[in-house]
Amino acid sequence: MYDTILVPTDGSEHAVQAAEHGLALARLFDATVHVLTVVDVDGATGPFDEADADEDLVTHLEAAGEDAIESVEAVATDADRLQTDVVTGEPAESILEYTASHDVDLVAMGTHGRTGLDRYVTGSVTEHVVRHADVPVLSVRAGSHAAPGEYDNVLIPTDGSEYASVAIDHGLAIAERADARVHAVNVVDLGDLAASPSLTTPTELASRFESAGEDATEVIAGRARAAGLDVSTEVREGVPAKDLMQYADGNDVDLIAMGTHGRTGLSRYLLGSTTERIIRHADMPVLAVNAQPADD
Repeated sequence: MYDTILVPTDGSEHAVQAAEHGLALARLFDATVHVLTVVDVDGATGPFDEADADEDLVTHLEAAGEDAIESVEAVATDADRLQTDVVTGEPAESILEYTASHDVDLVAMGTHGRTGLDRYVTGSVTEHVVRHADVPVLSVRAGSHAAPGEYDNVLIPTDGSEYASVAIDHGLAIAERADARVHAVNVVDLGDLAASPSLTTPTELASRFESAGEDATEVIAGRARAAGLDVSTEVREGVPAKDLMQYADGNDVDLIAMGTHGRTGLSRYLLGSTTERIIRHADMPVLAVNAQPADD
């Protein structure tokens, strides 16, 4: 599933932590890893001074980029699978362009990086890549406690929509390679349910959507069992992002795989805003799979 994994880095602790997860996945899938640093001359000089950037500054930025790559090489146990590159440009767009031009299958990056000149792995840039990449993006929040490669429990949230289903293949593939237990979870959003303009009573609506949630989680469970994996399912009522993170914390989840979009209205917890909230706050890596075309 993953032949080429891209690891953008600025050399910060957070970026290196994400790189360790990217390298771990590369070992699981026998993939090649591209380590990329982006020299952001415009960010260093300001938008009106880029043309005036002197050669010494550019040389300094390029050297810092090489140092950032070396920080990833230092934690790689199999350096022969690494390819490295330093490019110049706007960070988020450069990462997306590199992803497309090098047939990258997955991007692994931190949600925070150093501030200042080389800040391209900060949350806003990571979220931009998550929204626009047409390949899965594994994000690792600063302070994540999950050990790279030790994915014993993989959570796949679902609302039964086609947008949620795009993450199933990826979550199951990682779980199978890591011999992990799969957790298929559906959260019925009671806030949306209560606000829904319907003649159906809230109790009847809750029952209906709980039944739909059971069907959705069972789809994942059936596929997990067919792959020889242990699986747990749960349908609960609550606030999607909050309850998914509580479930993850309470069940020793090591990785979450979820779609970046979901159905509107009831049970819309796979919408971008909720996925981004989980990316910002989850204590384990989040694999976000975008079901939309890359130019959406």
